Amino acid sequence: MSNILSNTFNQFFSSEKSSGLLLIACTLVSIALANSAIGLHYLNFWHRDIAGLSIEHWVNDGLMTIFFLLIGLELERELYVGELSQFKNALLPIIAAIGGIIFPALIHFIFNHGTPTQNGIGIPMATDIAFALGVLAILGNRIPASLKIFVVAFAVIDDLGAIIIIAVFYTSQLSINYLFSALVVWILLIVLNRRFHVISLAPYVLGGALMWFFMLKSGIHATVAGVMLAFAIPFSTKNDDEKSPSHRLEHFLHKPVAFLILPVFALANTGILVGTDWLQSLANINSIGIIIGLVVGKPLGVGLLCFVAVLTGVCRLPSDLQWPHIVGAGLLGGIGFTMSIFITNLAFVGNNELVNGAKMAILLASLAAGITGFLWLKYATKSTVNPSS
Repeated sequence: MSNILSNTFNQFFSSEKSSGLLLIACTLVSIALANSAIGLHYLNFWHRDIAGLSIEHWVNDGLMTIFFLLIGLELERELYVGELSQFKNALLPIIAAIGGIIFPALIHFIFNHGTPTQNGIGIPMATDIAFALGVLAILGNRIPASLKIFVVAFAVIDDLGAIIIIAVFYTSQLSINYLFSALVVWILLIVLNRRFHVISLAPYVLGGALMWFFMLKSGIHATVAGVMLAFAIPFSTKNDDEKSPSHRLEHFLHKPVAFLILPVFALANTGILVGTDWLQSLANINSIGIIIGLVVGKPLGVGLLCFVAVLTGVCRLPSDLQWPHIVGAGLLGGIGFTMSIFITNLAFVGNNELVNGAKMAILLASLAAGITGFLWLKYATKSTVNPSS
């Protein structure tokens, strides 16, 4: 795994770490407002109807589609020219992501199997890239460049797994006609790219908007259209990476997503009511499954599967990484936040009590994972300072 970070990666890392700090601020503001004298007005604002959908719905199904488009573009870049473009480099973060998905889900399933909260199995699966990179940024040069790349790679794959889970398991009544229409639009965009080599972004953006509408009506979550659109947009590996439409759009979206879309999402979705029974809500089986899944399941899954893969010779550990780094990355993987909250809204539609309790568990688990990961990487990796990273 190369120690030389590309300009694109450095820009991505910089924007994500700043976004993490802003997300924390927005979360604290949202919780404070929800539990203040104007709390009822604040919460009702997000449920105000505009053009048939609530403001919260527009944020979660509309704005977040742009976030998923950016995730898709980042994944496309990693697959074409990044760390995932070479199988030997991609294998370790792929295995880490698989462990980071399976173990938390299994833990939640053990606690919630056969109960009304079983549908929350997807909540502890994903990793919040912004917060994870924010912690790494605070640690600075103590962290090797390879660890930053490793965390981004397995977090992006984690999010891809979450997207697949959203599409497959959190689908309401399915409309085949609308789904077929969305797929037709997607195929036409791919033909524009691969057959006619259209590099203007305009037809892809317009086609993406149409695909989003069809996906919204199909019953499959509309944000999936963002990822599909990303893989229809031209990406050139022959010319300078910065000239490709995919790269230009990714570069353009970084700051709006980091400093507008995700903060608005945090404001709309973290208005958590902290009542007198807040301890009881954290003690139910759903919250316990989420907390243990994120705080214990993530590092256990990431570390154990990576260890087995390296021990059996399936892949190797990068030369500047040590096992404490992998454990630390797994601990940071327990910062679920954005994707975990997103899946919570899909898992318990209409059950405000469950949603509120699950979000409280997510915040607590993410805070614990972030602090534990920071302290672990700070004190367990003292001898691995890399001033060149």
